[in-house]
Amino acid sequence: MNKLMMDNPEEDSLHLHQDEEIIEVIDLNDTEQTAEDLAEELEDVDFADAGDADDDGWETEDEMESEQDDSELTFSKHTGSVFCVSLDPVTNSLAVTGGEDDRAFVWSVTDGDVLFECTGHKDSVTCAAFSCDSKLVVSGDMSGLIKVWKVEKKEEIWSFEVGDLEWLEWHPCAPVLLAGTADGNVWMWKIPSGECKTFQGPNCQATSGKILPDGKRVIVGYEDGSLRLWDLKQGNAIYVIKGHDGHRGPLTSLACNKDGTLVLTGSVDGQAKLINTSTGKVLCSFSSENNEAKDSMQEQDSNSVESVGFCNVLPLVAVAYLDGTLAIYDMNSQSLRHRCKHEVGIVHLQWEEASAVVSTCNLAGAVTLWDARSGIVMSEYRGHSAEILDFMLNREASVAVTAGGDHKAKVFCLQRPDR
Repeated sequence: MNKLMMDNPEEDSLHLHQDEEIIEVIDLNDTEQTAEDLAEELEDVDFADAGDADDDGWETEDEMESEQDDSELTFSKHTGSVFCVSLDPVTNSLAVTGGEDDRAFVWSVTDGDVLFECTGHKDSVTCAAFSCDSKLVVSGDMSGLIKVWKVEKKEEIWSFEVGDLEWLEWHPCAPVLLAGTADGNVWMWKIPSGECKTFQGPNCQATSGKILPDGKRVIVGYEDGSLRLWDLKQGNAIYVIKGHDGHRGPLTSLACNKDGTLVLTGSVDGQAKLINTSTGKVLCSFSSENNEAKDSMQEQDSNSVESVGFCNVLPLVAVAYLDGTLAIYDMNSQSLRHRCKHEVGIVHLQWEEASAVVSTCNLAGAVTLWDARSGIVMSEYRGHSAEILDFMLNREASVAVTAGGDHKAKVFCLQRPDR
């Protein structure tokens, strides 16, 4: 196995080129605060008032009709494609899934028992996630109906309706919820009071958003290829990246490194951009044009970036493309390190928290684990009879929970020689 050669990886600095254009920077306060401090600080935000169990649904591997099923259990309560899945961050023992059947369920990943159903949606549930303390869960449908549920009491405590919903994300430290909509607005609410403020972007979809680890800023990507970094407390855009520095197509994905100093963006234009969050400088671009030559210009034009992510233990990033390429780039040299090929398009990627292993799910219904140091497949897990539309690893990367187009969610136990 070819290991990444470096004497002191943790001491390596990023040798990245800065753009020539000078962007005005707004000074930020020291971000080394406790979760309690951040939560208390958000209490001071000037919000404007914006208004106001049954079957366990799982089956064992022996009951499956698939030719190959590596899963430990299958959750089959949904009657349409399962679009999204999330694990509770505190215990990783509960999952929430949302689907085409206008339904969302909170259920146990251990035995598949349904804790409760998130009822009342009127369109496909495309967003669902637990709050940072796992006490609340949000479900949102395509029409813009958002509901928040108290997990312990299994009851709805808040709801709100916006325009067509693009994404939802909880604040990392406080019961504050953010949403991006098709009209370009980003909404922020305190839960359960519902106090609200909005961040008005360009007149196009706010296609993706990511709250930075400091809890003070959110970076938002838009359909016109632009990005804005918003100050959550002040409500202003710290900087805007567009034009030559922006993307040439809608943003599809965003990720930030562990300390929030860098953001990686992906777009349908086939490019991923590495951005310094303090300055707004685009440090470098990783392009699909750097991958293998395409058979036709049309294929290249359609090679969208579907997912991006940072490795926590080495200066590597991963970019997943619609043509099935998982590209591992070295941030120090800004060069392609490995090209990991799938036979079909990749939907999503996730790095393990404490290793250089990156997992992908794809349109063939497989979860694949790759060693980013060597570019070699470590293992692959199958069981879905259709594409996997979302997946999530638990904290220890010993379990993957998947959401499939075959109306099922599955739990896979991931085995590795070092575990």
